[in-house]
Amino acid sequence: MASRASPPFEDLRRRIAGEVANFFNDAAKGQQPIVPSDEALCPPGGAAWKVHADLAGMMVGGVAALLWQMLHPQALAGVWDHSDFRRNMHGRLRNTARFIAITTYGARDEAEAAIARVRRIHGQVTGTLADGTPYDASDPRLLAFVHVAGSAMFLAGYRRFANPRMPRAERDAYWREVAVMARMLGADPVPTTEAEAEALARDFMSELRADERSAAVRDIILNAPPERLRMFPVQRLLMRSATDLLPREVRRLHGLRGSGLATPAVGTATFSLASTLRWALAPREKEA
Repeated sequence: MASRASPPFEDLRRRIAGEVANFFNDAAKGQQPIVPSDEALCPPGGAAWKVHADLAGMMVGGVAALLWQMLHPQALAGVWDHSDFRRNMHGRLRNTARFIAITTYGARDEAEAAIARVRRIHGQVTGTLADGTPYDASDPRLLAFVHVAGSAMFLAGYRRFANPRMPRAERDAYWREVAVMARMLGADPVPTTEAEAEALARDFMSELRADERSAAVRDIILNAPPERLRMFPVQRLLMRSATDLLPREVRRLHGLRGSGLATPAVGTATFSLASTLRWALAPREKEA
């Protein structure tokens, strides 16, 4: 028989799980945690389910992905001109996390509805860059960049904090599984292996630019106050870990450095946080 957690530890586990649920589900909108479905777009129990279930890796990877994505002038313009990101960073991250949860674990009809909503929003996000270049959030190549940067960082976060020995075949399976969502969103080209994703990421590197607006968004991401003061140390740790997770060239464009000699300490602290979150969120056996 499995041993039961002592009451103090069980109370701590429930508090941590409650904090997580409150952050990722907007109670004001009546949002509840997504219930995994056997009819999800991503195969139940597959690589995407494993990667996207690791909360620490997803939080660190999500911040790193946003930093990377904001270096693309067209992606940055869409956020700058058409969203309240500068005033509500946590809200945007929460919405992105919920979209990923729905499209990874939710029933197919729920996932398809969420994708349709995003496509309608993208259809309204158009404009012109300062140099006169038009941008359109529905552009297939732009969507491909957003997909590759995001998925690469989620996978990198999982490998760093959950499964460093994840085999190449399983990494390829991850890209193959998330490709379904990317195509439904309208992205093209869409990689289906790690090698294809790495090649596409290299192709996009020449399109990235750092300027005053990307610097402003970088600082908002890295320095935004947490929604709850007691979360400040955790948020600072996640931000430093996200910076370390970025590809070196992306860090250089942002004018960021890795933690240098502090990297082992940052990694160890984040790994400890990841282990705590897994313990807190792990399914518990029902009491007899």
